[in-house]
Amino acid sequence: MNGRARVNTEFVKKAEEILQDEKVLINEPMSKHTGFRTGGPADYFLTVKKIDLLKRIITLAFEEKIPYYILGNGTNLLVADSGFRGVMIRLRIAPELVFEEDRSEDGLSYVTATAGCSLSKLASECASAGLKGLEFAAGIPGTVGGAVVMNAGAYGGEIRDCIVSAEVLDSNGDLIVLNRDELELGYRTSIIRKKDYIVLSARFALPEGNVEESRKLISELAAKRREKQPLEYPSAGSTFKRPEGYFAGKLIEDCGLKGFRIGDAQVSEKHAGFIINLGQASSTDIHALILEVKKRVLERFGVELEPEVIMLGF
Repeated sequence: MNGRARVNTEFVKKAEEILQDEKVLINEPMSKHTGFRTGGPADYFLTVKKIDLLKRIITLAFEEKIPYYILGNGTNLLVADSGFRGVMIRLRIAPELVFEEDRSEDGLSYVTATAGCSLSKLASECASAGLKGLEFAAGIPGTVGGAVVMNAGAYGGEIRDCIVSAEVLDSNGDLIVLNRDELELGYRTSIIRKKDYIVLSARFALPEGNVEESRKLISELAAKRREKQPLEYPSAGSTFKRPEGYFAGKLIEDCGLKGFRIGDAQVSEKHAGFIINLGQASSTDIHALILEVKKRVLERFGVELEPEVIMLGF
């Protein structure tokens, strides 16, 4: 596979007619759109700003037999050097945040965020509005959509702690609303991936807080991240899920793998739970390092590490 596909001009023409003011990018390097800063070209790359247009684009892709992938911020994504044979769809639906005036009987306030809204923006604006409960999310470099799919969490907080419901597009192209229980949110999992749903928005219920206290907590958590995580290098955050009864970083460190590298892909010397790009790593390097780490931990401790990173094209 050479990382380039013959352009389906009919698809491009029809897609641009649907999008109207948006162009379809051809052979767009995914290195520009992933946390690792690696990845070959996607055949087609486009941005969708309205839900009805998303349904039409997906229908068109289905008719043209072109695979598609819904892209958030790409922070948790590793795309093969050969690229993605299909269409990358980036959601940018406005308005990104809506604060509701009505409160529940127990005093909770509601806010709805679109899938493409960044978690850091959601957390920051909720804090500024005097609502607490999402401070943990301020430093997670992803979107609301991805956070719901993975039930993102950090420092003792998770999306399932405060989500009320999510609006999704099902495999039939129908809009449905799933409540918290129906989302089946577990450790870095949800029903979304199992059913191939597409998250469009999520609604959260948050208690009243103190603006200064929330901002202080966000600053404290940011300082902890800078101290303990290799934020100065491209990465996908924590590379592996936490195995039951263990910590992935500790297992990797106990295997003597801190600083171990393949090409410019390295197990971080600051935190062994992170694989980083020192500058010139390829997706092949990173993938090979992930497999090697998994192999050594299994051999040494009998523990099967499961990547948190989503891998396309391998």
